Amino acid sequence: MEHLEIERKFLVTSDAYQQEAASSIRIAQGFLSTDPQRTVRVRIMGNQGFLTVKGASNASGTSRFEWETEISAAEATNLIDLCKDVILEKVRFMVPLGDHVFEVDEFLGENKGLVVAEVELQHEDEFFERPSWLGEEVTGQKEYYNSQLSQKPFTEW
Repeated sequence: MEHLEIERKFLVTSDAYQQEAASSIRIAQGFLSTDPQRTVRVRIMGNQGFLTVKGASNASGTSRFEWETEISAAEATNLIDLCKDVILEKVRFMVPLGDHVFEVDEFLGENKGLVVAEVELQHEDEFFERPSWLGEEVTGQKEYYNSQLSQKPFTEW
């Protein structure tokens, strides 16, 4: 399927990823829809805006439809004003390792204290090197979905 996103998500056990990161960027994002069948996200990364639609996850939580388009930062700001619940704020660290890049998100605000790493794959059972700071796998655990964190922040668990 075109636009298929395959990724695995993990908790992070130390801040060692910060020294291994090739770059980092601040992200603000909100959700126009948190329906698991059709999540609609608005994101601002630096001076770029993005609108993303995601479909339902498969049974394991590793794969789902994803469509994304770039929009202006001004458009994204206007759309974020329409978003539901909590606006997520985080710093994303891009950490290359072997053939993959881990995206490590340090959440701020009402989700402060949560740090998760995601790795995108070409297929579900693809091998990837595991950094020493990679902890428990939480792929498919809905409470860790950004859309859910916007409704029930980590600090309320």
